[in-house]
Amino acid sequence: MEYLTGVVERITYQNEDNGFSVIKIKVKNSPDLVTVVGNLASVNIGSIIKLSGHWKVDSKFGKQFAVVDYQELLPATTYGIQKYLGSGLIKGIGPVYAKKIVDKFKEDSIKIIEDTPERLLEVEGIGQKRVEMIKKGWQEQKEIKNVMVFLQSQGISATYAVKIYKTYGDESIEVVKENPYRLADDIWGIGFKTADKIARQMGFEEASYPRCSSGLIYVLNELANEGHCYATFDELIKKGKEILGVEEGILEKYIGPMVEENKIILDDGAIYLPPLYHSELGVAKRIREIIERKSPYEQIDVDPIIKRIEKEHRISYDEVQRQGIKMAIKSKFMVLTGGPGTGKTTTTLGIIKGFQSLGAKVQLAAPTGRAAKRMTETTGLESKTIHRLLEYKPQGGYAKNSENPLDCNVLIIDETSMVDIVLMYNLLKAVKDDTVVILVGDVDQLPSVGPGNVLNDIIQSGVVNVVKLTKIFRQAQGSAIITNAHKINKGQFPQLNSGKGSDFFFIDEEEPEKVVEQIKSLCTTRLPKYYKVNPIDDIQVLCPMQRGETGAANLNVVLQSVLNKSPIQIKHGGITYKLGDKVMQIKNNYDKNVFNGDIGKITGIDTEDKVVRITFDNNIVSYDVTELDQVVLAYATTVHKSQGSEFKIVVMPLTTQHFLMLQRNLLYTGVTRAKKIMVIVGSKKAVAMAVKNNKIIKRNTKLVGRLTSQNG
Repeated sequence: MEYLTGVVERITYQNEDNGFSVIKIKVKNSPDLVTVVGNLASVNIGSIIKLSGHWKVDSKFGKQFAVVDYQELLPATTYGIQKYLGSGLIKGIGPVYAKKIVDKFKEDSIKIIEDTPERLLEVEGIGQKRVEMIKKGWQEQKEIKNVMVFLQSQGISATYAVKIYKTYGDESIEVVKENPYRLADDIWGIGFKTADKIARQMGFEEASYPRCSSGLIYVLNELANEGHCYATFDELIKKGKEILGVEEGILEKYIGPMVEENKIILDDGAIYLPPLYHSELGVAKRIREIIERKSPYEQIDVDPIIKRIEKEHRISYDEVQRQGIKMAIKSKFMVLTGGPGTGKTTTTLGIIKGFQSLGAKVQLAAPTGRAAKRMTETTGLESKTIHRLLEYKPQGGYAKNSENPLDCNVLIIDETSMVDIVLMYNLLKAVKDDTVVILVGDVDQLPSVGPGNVLNDIIQSGVVNVVKLTKIFRQAQGSAIITNAHKINKGQFPQLNSGKGSDFFFIDEEEPEKVVEQIKSLCTTRLPKYYKVNPIDDIQVLCPMQRGETGAANLNVVLQSVLNKSPIQIKHGGITYKLGDKVMQIKNNYDKNVFNGDIGKITGIDTEDKVVRITFDNNIVSYDVTELDQVVLAYATTVHKSQGSEFKIVVMPLTTQHFLMLQRNLLYTGVTRAKKIMVIVGSKKAVAMAVKNNKIIKRNTKLVGRLTSQNG
């Protein structure tokens, strides 16, 4: 074993998942920086580190010191202290303030921060607010260091250590020692596998109840992420065995205690997580309760109302649309469904005007901010997101509920295909029994990202009135986007040969790298030049999947490099975020009032305080650098994440590389997101595969049965 001591000058590479790092250190009496490789996840620029390990020569990178163990010391020189404080380690101190502090206090800088932080007020530009921030940041980094040392001894990365500390504070080590499986439940981004890795390191038995019950809950959560409300008994045990490596008999034995502890609910062979069971049962119960009440508008003659609306708004409804308006006014609960260009919006407008003429108070809502905004624009009536409508607060839950219901006679929800079982239950809980409920949506689109297939199940049950609009109106017939969307939906191959004035284009390209080049050229020059649009704001690349050369992750890196040259940037979790980047929130954050799928733009980066400001539809939201794992680049995104949104121009890669995801409803959903122009780049074979594949993955849900049965 050899030993080395030096100051960390640069961190060249750091893998946040496993802690492997490549760093450059300055060693006394050595003119060149020394390259050190190994697990060094918690070191900071400016730190003095004592290393034990051995020298090796890498064929590509030359001489390196491979570290086996290390000890971090606080820097003693003013140079080291300035480097250390300016590394972003302490919130409130960046390179600028680090220099000012060291210029003032020299070698005593760290001692001052530790013992008499009030003296920082003597530094020019530092006020009381920043002193408090620095005090808190210093304390946190000290605690994080302790947590990190402990967790790294258990093989856990620095990224997770920060998340654990933010959740449990000073109790972090205690919590992890007692039950590491809690991490999977409490901390977003830490799954069962990471928690299991810690637990196994700490000596938890493979077949122990804490491990197996946590593993089975993990399986149920994974199935919920795939859209299922429950698992069958056999499915849960089989998947549990795969993940846990434990005999089926042991897992079967644990189901009973898990039911007794209310960790799971067993219902006629189906095993549910409690929230999903109560939501499914609750949706069926609420719908039945609402339709049992008679509509106060049941006896109204609607024909004269429709004639008046047609005259006032210069609209001519066809027979199915008239039926839709009539049925909506006379029903207690109705579904209006149909594809693009079939007149859903004008029919919804007729329904609203009809109810308003009868003196009814109408409330509109949609699952996403974009869908709500679009509803407001098309109807002229305020529409809210469902969360805002229900006045959701992170600590207090939904303020609107059965005790404090919504004050309206009619509730109309748009884009209902996106609403999952849990949100639908919370919505229906807040609806009075005598309120009329109308769900509007395109049932042929992809189902909700969350569990359940709510709109489809309600239609399939036959317990509520359904009007399906199928006729494509004349003004929509001229759009190749709309006619091709309907062809795809019927299982017919779309018309790909388009003329100059068309709104639907196909570029034949089989090779993935050439597809990427075509998309690059379309987004940077061809489309912006021809249609006079902003490439970042007006063009959206929609991918069937996240991974692969033509997947969203890679295309984001490619498009960011050519569309955004801003030098102002910040790095986190392997992603570089630049000023002006288009980004997407990937987790509901009720504190910030931003939700999964919301698209925003980075409008501010404070490299000193490590804060990023993102604007979502006039809502400016601040993110600490450690919160950036909630946000991804959104030059390209998946079709799933685009639901409820419309974009001026959509570019969609479609290659046989995506064969796992080539489904009819995915292609249909992607095409229907385009407002003005749709461009597919890929192969005809991939288009044909998608059109032919109508095997919609069946979701485990019992909602249809619960709606048709009287006892749920």
